[in-house]
Amino acid sequence: MYSRYLDIASRIRERIEAGEWLPGARLPTLNDLAAEYDANRDTIGRAIALLETEGYVWAVQGRGIAVRYGTMRPRRPRGDLVKRNEQATGYSFPSASSQEVWVRHGEAVSAPARLDNPRVAKLLGVDPGTEVLRRFRVTGPASEAPFQINVSWIHPRVADIVADLDAKPAAGEWLHHIENAGHWPISWMEIHRARMPSKDEAALLEIPTNLPVLEIVRVGTSGADNKPVEVTEYVVASDRVETVHVLHRADNAQQPWPDSGSRGDS
Repeated sequence: MYSRYLDIASRIRERIEAGEWLPGARLPTLNDLAAEYDANRDTIGRAIALLETEGYVWAVQGRGIAVRYGTMRPRRPRGDLVKRNEQATGYSFPSASSQEVWVRHGEAVSAPARLDNPRVAKLLGVDPGTEVLRRFRVTGPASEAPFQINVSWIHPRVADIVADLDAKPAAGEWLHHIENAGHWPISWMEIHRARMPSKDEAALLEIPTNLPVLEIVRVGTSGADNKPVEVTEYVVASDRVETVHVLHRADNAQQPWPDSGSRGDS
């Protein structure tokens, strides 16, 4: 038997996709939707919960139900190229490598902070609880909801090099300063995983707490001594990005397989 809440969710989804409510717009209240669809609040609530898990809406107690941005545009492929920033001296990393203009959401922060995350501390090569320079930003394409949270942890041995830099320079400029101080060329490795967001992360990205995020941890290694100089965490709503990887054949897979009749059949 087809559940009523699924039918209502389907109708609201169609209205969102048709543009009746634009990204960022508030949907009618649960009571108004219940009256419109001749259903009780619990049924409407189940329909909205389903649309939340699909990424169509973001429901926050006391703030209403808002249409999400992620469903209204193509996902951004994330490749593996680090490019020179075309606007300034520095680097653009894959999620910010398109021609779109990105902006900050809220204040950018650059200040010493305790690195209590043992996983990140190990990647940076310091003990948990060590005070390191932390650079924090929330960014995304102009006119859209926040796309990603960026938190960079900078090793104490290079922190003085960038300590006086503005918290909001052009993308990757601070890495250029570290390289110029004797660490050229920095090389990077990324670790990707899916997880659930914290309440603070969900609030910053304007997503429900039950929508998974993609966490990308980038480790920057000095070209001078092959030790870490920075670890950057990116947190992105899972419905707004997809990773793209080109697969390469190993040396022993470069040639076609021989015909079955030439494998030693007698």
